[in-house]
Amino acid sequence: MPDDGIRIARDHIIGAFDGPGIDPPSLDDVGDTYGWVSQDKKSLPKRITPAAVLVPLVEHEAGMTVLLTQRPGHLKSHPGQISFPGGKTEPHDDTPEDTALRETEEEIGLPREKVDLVGRLGQRTTGSGFKVTPVVGLIKPPFETIPDPGEVEEIFEVPLSFVLNPANQ
Repeated sequence: MPDDGIRIARDHIIGAFDGPGIDPPSLDDVGDTYGWVSQDKKSLPKRITPAAVLVPLVEHEAGMTVLLTQRPGHLKSHPGQISFPGGKTEPHDDTPEDTALRETEEEIGLPREKVDLVGRLGQRTTGSGFKVTPVVGLIKPPFETIPDPGEVEEIFEVPLSFVLNPANQ
């Protein structure tokens, strides 16, 4: 049984998905606010590919962590980047959850049965042409990960408190 801190954090995370959610701002709104999106949209990808990632929160007794991967430097797409496990949607994926769980299993060997799905975060469109749906899942140890060397160089965990600390943003 998790300690009170883990239970409270878990309840808070699950509770965050009970409301109506929010719509992410439009690309134009973000560009106008931060000035980083070209008003000439020719630089945007012509085709947007659906994708999903798993935001894996690991419920350790000492506190929650976020499981992350580092992509190998030799990859054509997103080399060396720190990322959540995930990837593009395949025709047989019915939902973003299917995509996130399948990709997680392929990339880090974590069986879908070990993931307790909580909900989705807002979609984000990347400059590389993906519309990504983050899917949040809770994972209880023990579990084993086996990185696919073609897609993952390293698997590691970061305390959730570190990720949520505004000083680290």
